[in-house]
Amino acid sequence: MNTKQTLRGFATISYWADDVGAAQAWYSELLGMKPYFEKSGPDGQLVYAEFRLGDYQHELGLIDRRFAPTHASTSPGGAIMYWHVDDIEATLTLLKAMGAVEYEPLVHRGEGFITASVTDPFGNVLGIMYNAHYLKMVPTTTRG
Repeated sequence: MNTKQTLRGFATISYWADDVGAAQAWYSELLGMKPYFEKSGPDGQLVYAEFRLGDYQHELGLIDRRFAPTHASTSPGGAIMYWHVDDIEATLTLLKAMGAVEYEPLVHRGEGFITASVTDPFGNVLGIMYNAHYLKMVPTTTRG
């Protein structure tokens, strides 16, 4: 196995919610867009909504919690996936104004690297990061 190609890039992150409709509305407001894909269950209730966002069109999936893996925790914690943001202070302020709860405050991790995270209203940890390396790696054709 070629270990240099084992992990090729971020494909999808799944956030769980008891009420996918409410989660969809919250993330639509945060992101300024509607999901590009939705799926309802046999009862007509929304069970999945997916957004594509960012420079590389990464996928953020909102999934009905009843489909979570058997051993998934129902409380915030574990690994944190950080989304790059250009203005971390403003983004953190916005998230908290929208009802997210600070999970970890702003942490300066070295020149050009600042992280923070919140728990969204559905119990998921949402990490945000200003990452100077990310900006160097983004092709100039994708920058706004």
